[in-house]
Amino acid sequence: MSGVWEHSPRAACTHPGWSTLRGWGPIVSSFAALFRAGHTPQFLLTEANASVHGDTAWVTVDENLLGDQGGTTVAALNLFTRDDAGRWRLVVHHGSAVHAPRR
Repeated sequence: MSGVWEHSPRAACTHPGWSTLRGWGPIVSSFAALFRAGHTPQFLLTEANASVHGDTAWVTVDENLLGDQGGTTVAALNLFTRDDAGRWRLVVHHGSAVHAPRR
């Protein structure tokens, strides 16, 4: 996770049902809490689509979470920028729970 994210105040992350977290510190803390919540989450990624325009890229993907109590789908948007060293860094992640069937 640390190698993917941009470690800056402009980084933003919205987990489904959460307020937006801003900055690397709150973001890394949120993922640490999610991953140590007593189970190891499993994801099946579907409907992935990536686009690149210059030094900006975005990926849309459905994150199908599998668990002991059933599953759920989160539609996610991930925004990346290329840094001065040419590395892609995640700047924004937004996840939204899917409640409606795909059309």
